[in-house]
Order: sequence, then C-alpha cells, then structure tokens
Amino acid sequence: MYRVVNKQALAKRLFIYFLPLLLIGVLIGAPFLLLFLGSFSLLVWHYHQLYRLSDWLLNQRSFNPPEGEGAWEQVFEGIYHLQHRNRKKRNELADLIRRFRDGAEAVPDAVVVLQRDLSIVWCNQLALKVLGLQWPTDHGQRLDNLVRDPKFAKYMQMELFDEALELESGHSVEQVLEFRVMPYASSQLMVVVRDVTRLKQLEQMRKDFVANVSHELRTPLTVVTGYLEMFDGDMVPPPAMWNKAQGTMLEQCKRMDSLVNQLLSLSRIEGARRQDNDKAVNVPQLLTYIKTEAHSLNQDKGHELIFDIDAGLDIKGSEEELRSAFSNLVFNAIHYTKAGGKITVSWQLKDKQAHFAVVDNGDGIAAEHINRLTERFYRVDKARSRTTGGSGLGLAITKHVLTRHDSKLNISSKLGQGSTFSFAFNSDKTVLLNNFAENAQSHKTVI
Repeated sequence: MYRVVNKQALAKRLFIYFLPLLLIGVLIGAPFLLLFLGSFSLLVWHYHQLYRLSDWLLNQRSFNPPEGEGAWEQVFEGIYHLQHRNRKKRNELADLIRRFRDGAEAVPDAVVVLQRDLSIVWCNQLALKVLGLQWPTDHGQRLDNLVRDPKFAKYMQMELFDEALELESGHSVEQVLEFRVMPYASSQLMVVVRDVTRLKQLEQMRKDFVANVSHELRTPLTVVTGYLEMFDGDMVPPPAMWNKAQGTMLEQCKRMDSLVNQLLSLSRIEGARRQDNDKAVNVPQLLTYIKTEAHSLNQDKGHELIFDIDAGLDIKGSEEELRSAFSNLVFNAIHYTKAGGKITVSWQLKDKQAHFAVVDNGDGIAAEHINRLTERFYRVDKARSRTTGGSGLGLAITKHVLTRHDSKLNISSKLGQGSTFSFAFNSDKTVLLNNFAENAQSHKTVI
C-alpha cells in the first residue's frame, strides 16, 4: 500500500543523517568540513535519483519504476500509482468511446459528426456507403463539398434545422435520403441521414391505391347513376333501350362486385394465419378445374392451351389461396395474349421442388414495368386492361399467396417474344403420391 511521506519523517531522517557527522566533526575538530561533505554527498545522491526518475519517465522500458531508496522510494511509488490510475482511466475512456462507436455503428442510419465549419470529425460505416464518403481520406473535409447538391449547401448555410431535408441520392438509382441536423457537444453538429426510399414508395403506392380505387368505382357508378337519372318513375323506357341499359348496369355492377371481392380476398390473405397452410392440396385436380374454366374463357381468343401436369405431384398449403394464385396467372395469360397465341401451363417436379409456370408468346412486357407488376392496381397498359376487364389486383393477390407459402413469383419477359410467370415450392411442402417418383406418368393435354 502506498505510504505518504510527511514532514516529520523527513526531518527525522535528516537529523539521523547529520547528527553523527556533527559529533565526529566535533571530535576531530572539523565539524563544518564534515557537514559540508555530508551535504555535498546528499546532494549528489539526490541528483542521481532525479536522473534515474527522468530517464525512466522519458525512456520507459518498463511500466514499473526503478527501485527507489529513502524518500525517493515513496516518490517512485507515488508516480507509479499515479500512472496506474491514469492508465485505468484511459482504458475506461477508451472502452466508453468504443461502446459509443459500436452503438453508432448499430444505428440503422448514417451518422456524421461535423465541426461548425462543416468539416468532418467522424462518421460511421453506413455513412461511407450511403453518402459515398471515404475514411480516413475525407477526415477534415467539408461535407457540403462532398455532398454536391445546391439544396444541401443552402440548407446547411441557413442553419434552419427544425425541418428535415429530403434529397435524391446521386450514388444510387431512385434513392431518397432524409437529412436531419442537430447540435452536438459544445461546438459541433451531428448529421443523421436516413434512407426513406421505401417510405416514399409506400406513400406513393397509397396515393395510387386511393386514386385507382376511386377511379375504378367512379366509372360503374357514373354509368348506373346516368341510366337511373334518365328513367322517370312514370315513364317506362322502350324495350330496346331498357335491354341495353339493363345489360350495361348489370355488367358494371358485376365489375364493382368483382373489384370489392378481390379487395376483400387480398385483405383476408394478408391477415390470415400461416397455420392454415399445412393441409395437403391435390394440385393436379385443382389445375383440371382451372383447365376447364380456361377452355370456356378461351372460346373467343382461340389460343392453343397446353397443360403439362404431373398427375402425382401435390403440395401442402391452402387450397383456396393456391387456386387463386394458379388461376390468376392462367387467366391473365389468356386475357393479355393476342388471339391465336400459344399458352403452356406446366406443373412438374424440378430439383426436388414443385415448379409451376405459365408461358405465353404474347407481346411481352418492358423491363421497367416488371418490378411493379405485383403492386395493387398497377397496369402496363391501362386502356387495354379496362378493355379486358382486369382490376390490377390479380398479381398482388398471387404475390401475397406465394409469400404465405414460402415462395416467390418470378417474371421474365421480352418485348415481342412473350412472358413467363413461374414459382416453386420447397421440398418440405412437396408431396409425391403413390411413390410417383419411381413410376412417373405425366398428364399432358392440348386444347
């Protein structure tokens, strides 16, 4: 344990050191000479200890101080304890800084710390990715020189940080970044950058959804209301006019009813529990029913329909939902393929997965539309979709059904060459009936 040297102890040591010298000097008749020699020796010894201390402090080859003697023992020990405490504090401070940086790295936003002159002090790894910064090359650089956008420069110069700034990023396609600036420490600023691209997309989808639903319902209601306003309670319209009006109103009412039913179906699928998707589904029989409906729907188009069905391949899932997914893809191909085209429906076991595909030789779909096809009410050609009676919800329903069954809709298409809509189910959902893997007999029908 460290002991503090007090004045009494030092005085006692000096007294014990000089008293014998004084007595010997008195005996030999030279007290001042011996006191001088003793003082000189003591001074040399102190200078030697001071040199050792200085050499250790400047050229530390060991954390432990040199062995001290006398009063210097406490000095060396005191310095050692002081260094030990300082090193402990530095370690605690380094650990605190490390935890702060780990916390900053865990934040799902890009974080940049700036001086008041906008020079960069520190940033996390996400800031390097989102803003395209380079560390430590950009340390000390002004952020407004690296984020080259007039809106950002003006925003930082005005120092009105109550409202966030939204910018389209130049480092990524169709990426929207939200900048928030807040005071940090005494003379610094913290810039938090968040990727709000998905939020903007959802907001736009919500607006499109409301606009499309309003438009889809407004047209039938306008037709029905128009005819009803033409009819007077005391006037019976001519039979020809009534037959036309009745047929038109009935068609529009069916259109509204179909739209509402699809919206309810989509809402039900999104809110249903996954526990309902573990029942065996006879997919070949299900596709047989869909084939009959497709044949009836195809009478006006005259397509060549080919159904290549593995008669022994079933899966586990929800029959009602899967019927909706299968039929939406088949009926879409019939609706949007020009008359006299060829449509192939395949249900086969590939790579231990149940694979379903609908291939047509229609006009195809441009690449910029493919990623948005599963959005609600999204249409490549709105005029053509209304002519065919489409609501724009079929692929959205299919997407949610497949998500609930741990699958994903794959779309590949080329303009002028046709399209392929396909998906596959994992092996844990695949059921082979009657050891069909050993005695396979495919059922292929051409209509």
